[in-house]
Amino acid sequence: MRTSCSRWASQLSLDRPFARLTRAHLPSSPSVTTTKPQDCRLVRWSSTNTPTGPATHSLDRKGWENRITEIRNVYHEPYPRMTVDKRSISSDEFHSKYDYLKPNETAEQDYVVIYGRIQSARIAGSKLIFLDLVQNGRKVQVLCNQRHLDGMGVTPEKFKQFYHLLRRGDVFSVIGHPHRTSRRELSVAASQLPKLITPCLHDVPLRMKDQESSPYDRHVQLLSSPTAADILRARSSIIQYIRSFFLDRSFMEVETPILASVAGGAVARPFQTSATEFPDRPLSLRIAPELWLKRLVVGGFDKVFEIGPSFRNEGLDKTHNPEFTTCEFYHAFADLETLITLTESFFTGLDRHIRHLNETLETLSPTTTSFAAPFCRLDFIPDLETAMCHKLPDFTTTPTEEATKTVIQLFEQLSHPLPTNPNLPRLLDRLSAIYLEPQCRDPTFIINHPECLSPLSKSFTHPTCGQTVAARAELFIDQREVVNMRGTKDIVSLAWFLCTVWDVHIFDMASTKATVRRRFVLAPGSKKSTQARCWTVAIDF
Repeated sequence: MRTSCSRWASQLSLDRPFARLTRAHLPSSPSVTTTKPQDCRLVRWSSTNTPTGPATHSLDRKGWENRITEIRNVYHEPYPRMTVDKRSISSDEFHSKYDYLKPNETAEQDYVVIYGRIQSARIAGSKLIFLDLVQNGRKVQVLCNQRHLDGMGVTPEKFKQFYHLLRRGDVFSVIGHPHRTSRRELSVAASQLPKLITPCLHDVPLRMKDQESSPYDRHVQLLSSPTAADILRARSSIIQYIRSFFLDRSFMEVETPILASVAGGAVARPFQTSATEFPDRPLSLRIAPELWLKRLVVGGFDKVFEIGPSFRNEGLDKTHNPEFTTCEFYHAFADLETLITLTESFFTGLDRHIRHLNETLETLSPTTTSFAAPFCRLDFIPDLETAMCHKLPDFTTTPTEEATKTVIQLFEQLSHPLPTNPNLPRLLDRLSAIYLEPQCRDPTFIINHPECLSPLSKSFTHPTCGQTVAARAELFIDQREVVNMRGTKDIVSLAWFLCTVWDVHIFDMASTKATVRRRFVLAPGSKKSTQARCWTVAIDF
């Protein structure tokens, strides 16, 4: 049962505290919010203790004391010791169990207990209040009728005191009968005065600004923004899907070190620290779990995966975060085509999973992207030449310096600015970003990269262009790289790794990092990694 906006306007003058609670909660039609990729940052918890600024909604100490006094007029103890009622039911279970009720029907034989925070309250006369309680993102309407509570000793004066002290964010428990109103709203008809569990001493903001300009802490944002909270729930559900997908295919989940003497697995600047017990020994947060997973493959585990964080002490923008989460797996005795097929199955199932999830998370709009397999494919060299209308040099037979000069001349002819410190990998990567990635609106694989772009991948001779290319594929969705997969080299990886390290000028050739990788490459049985395939998907970034 909902009151009209005009009726609301006349009721707001009943008393100031309640008007402050309800002023912005007039009934309105729900709006669908389209979630952008950068919105994923809303759900990341801040690890800093730096205050976000003074919040104008906070009550002063005297206001808190007055609020507690008001509560004691109705409830003896503002913070009672909670005892869980055996009849308690979650909001999800409540909606599922009593969905059969018809309009104006009440389950008289059933008593239920619901816990939740007040999201809004509506007065429908001096003896009837409607409360919206939210538990874990699911709303349950509560009908409080003073006439039905009179036999429980709830006088009109006490009922008035009750609705005067209501505040958005208060936590209540309600006992009553399941009931569906004439407007088909599944509700709880309270048989006792709702019991206060925890009062809210701060005004919860009604509308939340974006994260960058909001003065509120993250937990307040989650209370005020259903979209932010639903993104967090969606992320949790997606991770559960990823874990189930690999476990169902006989992969073993592992946890590898996050803090170690070697950052490992990629060329990036790590976060460095030290331990109290051995301060002279530098430690780093990992930049990728790759090396640890490779060691497990060498140790005889043919199908392993890990879901966890990595850290890179580099740039920060809409597509990169210093801390990010990935899922990486290694699959021995598989080829690149196997990984591509597995990836298509992964995203086709994930699409179905998210569409089902959108039925309950109302603030997230479903995607219009088609995930029907097979996905499109772009062959790096042939399709890049077609898009540019220019031929690339033969990277297999042409010396690197000469090939670099040729590609730089190509940039000048096409009027494209050069990347910083232009070398051959950076130049080719920039051309891909200009000509290939914009074609990747729907899920698209970019395959067969030039060997210089992926020196640690297995290589082969391209059947069409005749150049040596890497057995590597990247999946792009909406022009964003989502998955990277490749075959791994054998003992030759050491030479390629040293050349790559020397080229980017990050590590000293005699450093511990190079030594540890050398130990891995030359380890007994390491040639087994020749038959392993690596696959990485970004969960958030």
